[in-house]
Amino acid sequence: MKCDPTLFRPAKPALAVKPRLIRQLLIPPLIILLMVGLGVAGFMISEHNGIRTLSESGERQLELHARGVESEISKYTYLPSLLELENSVSSLLTDPDGEHRQTVNEYLEGLNRRSRSRAIFVLDTTGRVQATSNWRDVDSFLGEDLSFRAYFQHAVRGQPGRFYGIGSTTGEPGYYLAHGLEEHGKIIGVAVIKVRLENMEERWQRARLEAFVSDENGIIILSSDPARRLKSVRALTPEIKERLARSLQYYWWPLNELQPLSRETLADGIEKLSFPANAELGDGRSEVAYLAQTRRLADTPWHFTLLTPLQDLRRESIIQGVLVAVAFALLTIVLIAWNERRKVIATRLAAREALEEANSQLERKIAERTADLRASNDRLKAQIRERRHAEQTLRHAQDELVQAGKLAAIGQMSTSIAHELNQPLAALRTLSGNTVRFLERGALETASTNLRTMNDLIDRMGRITASLRSFARRGEDSGQASLAKAVEASLQVLGTRIAGCHLKLNQQFDDQQLAIDQTRLEQILVNLIGNALDAMAAQPLPELWLEGELQGDKYRLRVRDNGHGIDDETRKHLFEPFFTTKPGEHGLGLGLTLSASLAAAAKGSLSVEHPIDGGTAFVITLPLANAPTEVAEPL
Repeated sequence: MKCDPTLFRPAKPALAVKPRLIRQLLIPPLIILLMVGLGVAGFMISEHNGIRTLSESGERQLELHARGVESEISKYTYLPSLLELENSVSSLLTDPDGEHRQTVNEYLEGLNRRSRSRAIFVLDTTGRVQATSNWRDVDSFLGEDLSFRAYFQHAVRGQPGRFYGIGSTTGEPGYYLAHGLEEHGKIIGVAVIKVRLENMEERWQRARLEAFVSDENGIIILSSDPARRLKSVRALTPEIKERLARSLQYYWWPLNELQPLSRETLADGIEKLSFPANAELGDGRSEVAYLAQTRRLADTPWHFTLLTPLQDLRRESIIQGVLVAVAFALLTIVLIAWNERRKVIATRLAAREALEEANSQLERKIAERTADLRASNDRLKAQIRERRHAEQTLRHAQDELVQAGKLAAIGQMSTSIAHELNQPLAALRTLSGNTVRFLERGALETASTNLRTMNDLIDRMGRITASLRSFARRGEDSGQASLAKAVEASLQVLGTRIAGCHLKLNQQFDDQQLAIDQTRLEQILVNLIGNALDAMAAQPLPELWLEGELQGDKYRLRVRDNGHGIDDETRKHLFEPFFTTKPGEHGLGLGLTLSASLAAAAKGSLSVEHPIDGGTAFVITLPLANAPTEVAEPL
């Protein structure tokens, strides 16, 4: 269907071509520049206001958590001075070789347990530990020389000893508070209490607070992020590194510098920092920005730093900038749309008539196409009926072909079966004549023995004919088959050939119930075992393996021989109908084709393998009879 293009031709514009071209080239870039500029301005204003708000709320949190750290530290400051009140401590320091050491050890052990500190110990004026609360432990401080520690050097001079470091004995970090013990105005020893402050880090982590405490050397001693612990917040000079190495304050820790990717000072004690993102978070960010607010802790040379993440603020600022840009873009679009609407109205009026004409033509086309579709639908139904009839005919022909294959197999085995029946018939003929003569002579016992022998021969002939009748019976489209019975029946049908070639048979399978007709399973096995016997005809020591295994809701049976194998050219046509390598009187070339078809009809499969050590293995896979069926999901 084609419409007249002149009907959709808009009215000629009032402006000249050149101004219109200039307007089309300049207005879009100008709008984009204004939109980007307004978006950036909105982002910067929003970020500035957000940082100011975060700074105000961060000041309150900074004060709250800093006071918490100060409280945690100050509650242990009185403990070392309490030891001056214990007479046994003074006695031990006055007479180290006396009997007071055990008493002081037990006293310090109880005091440490009640105060929940890490350890309490007493040193003499030479820095040797004379008593300690952990005297029972393997890593006890007892007898250690701690004179090199700064807290001892301060306390022995009468100054408060405050020190954070890593223990040289246990390797554990802790906060040491030391106090000089006086007697008659003279310092006779030093009392030291070691406190672990990691519980504050755990509280910060539970509260999802990002903060750290740095000591007088600029080393982070407490941090909510373990990766930042024992890193310096400022560059350490070689002199400071040498002094820290001599004092073993941080043991042998490398003390790397915590270097931010960027640093911007906003005010006194307030900075904007960015660090590399943690790779374990997997959020795809290369860096994380923080608002860092720092405050000195009272009575210590330490500083408490609160880190407030700026990701949410930056995200909100970006959203604000985008909203400003989008609002400007929407306003511009509205104005442009309002201007274009005036031009479109005239076009719509002209297009309405063309649309009505096109609608009438479309209705005519629809009527014509409807008639064509109805005729096509009738032809399709007829083709469906023909296809169903052809499928039924094909299925019937396949059943007849399967039955013909069975009869052909029986015909091929007729010579062996006739030979198998002739032997008992000849024996019956001889035994019957002898029995008459023995009866005439009155030799009843001998006649009875002959009759029992004749009865066994008749049973043997009956088993041969019964197996042939069972094999010749027509199979059903569905059913349930016993694998063991099918193997037994197949071996009975091929019993003469098996006995004649002295076959060694290996059976390693379970008696499974398979979802296939019993007769059809027997025919598949007769075809596969018969082909294996043909392949091993020239083999002096023929051997056949029947190996089975479960595979989910299916069972896999492998029929393997040690015959001559199959060449590459034959493999290409193995399952083609009427293809055979046997002489014409020994096969029609339908055995494998029918077997594969019967397995596929039972929702199974038949495949071939070529073992490295020679021979051929055919693998038949069939579903189990009791396998769970899949329930269709409701639409």
